Amino acid sequence: MKRGGQLIYAGALGLKSRSLVEFFEAIPGVPKIKDGYNPAAWMLEVTSPLMEHQLGIDFADYYRKSKLFKTNKEMIDNLSKPTGDAKELTFPTKYAQSFFNQYIACLWKQNLSYWRNPQYTAVRFFYTVVISLMFGTICWKFGSRRGTQQDILNAMGSMYAAVLFIGITNATSVQPLISIERFVSYRERAAGMYSALPFAFSLVSIEFPYVLVQTFIYGTIFYGLGSFEWTVTKFLWYQFFMYFTLLYFTFFGMMTTAITPNHNVAPIISAPFYTLWNLFSGFMVARKSLPGWWRWYYWADPISWTLYGLLASQFGDLDQSILLSDGVSSTTIKIFLEVHFGFRHEFLGVVATVVVGFSVLFAVVFAFAIKYLNFQRR
Repeated sequence: MKRGGQLIYAGALGLKSRSLVEFFEAIPGVPKIKDGYNPAAWMLEVTSPLMEHQLGIDFADYYRKSKLFKTNKEMIDNLSKPTGDAKELTFPTKYAQSFFNQYIACLWKQNLSYWRNPQYTAVRFFYTVVISLMFGTICWKFGSRRGTQQDILNAMGSMYAAVLFIGITNATSVQPLISIERFVSYRERAAGMYSALPFAFSLVSIEFPYVLVQTFIYGTIFYGLGSFEWTVTKFLWYQFFMYFTLLYFTFFGMMTTAITPNHNVAPIISAPFYTLWNLFSGFMVARKSLPGWWRWYYWADPISWTLYGLLASQFGDLDQSILLSDGVSSTTIKIFLEVHFGFRHEFLGVVATVVVGFSVLFAVVFAFAIKYLNFQRR
């Protein structure tokens, strides 16, 4: 090819490039090759733009009018026509491997990627320990103080602050990682290595063990320092709600990255949701105090369901009396939660299902956003 991508020769080179040399030597004005001269170097010299200008010839046009070009074209036409007994080449599937095998391959790739990325995984665990100790010491024995209404609100506040702090940290820290992985996948998916959904679900799945370890670290430290009731049921309920809360925050961060061009735009999209989730969580303004036309958003707020589950599982079954804020009246903790917040212990199963549902929703939206949205610039 000459400059510009136009073809000037296509064919056999021959012994010691004799066929190539004879083709160009046949062009009027082209100097003959000297004995012992490199045919490749000679060919580049005699087909240069300067030589074209001196000879007043277009080598690409000369090739298109040559017998060699016609011979090549006839050969291509003949080879392009299938024989009578030939069958069209088809494949039963677009990809060589099944969906499951693609998923396993992508999951193994993500496993290695996460393991070799301590800036994300190890630092997240480190901050979890720091945050657990910080909140645990700030909220020292809040879980065991149940004498007044304010004690219950303090315990709720400690849960609320930790959920919001660690949750937003998870959502924010995962966004740059997903942005990088997505752009790497564009090239690999274009090469036919795997499809979008196995790749997306592998990113979802690889978070499960890391969030589980993170939940265990935070839950054990904070639960112990906060002196919440050490029963198997209540401890497991606490771990359950924290696990799926951290999961849906992580998946929300992944989802916002998938629907935006990069991790710089994703936090801008996420920030208003954090504000609304905070406002309608039921901590700052209880559900029963919200205007009727805004209560629908309380039920659409994932944090409100988390607080419902955490508070109802820890205190919703207690018949212990507490002194209300007026300093005179008293009631049981169970009734206080039901009257003031609308939390009922027997509703825990539904609450748990909804919290899991938010995790599934954000994960599925993330996967299909990866599949259908493409932010490549070329």
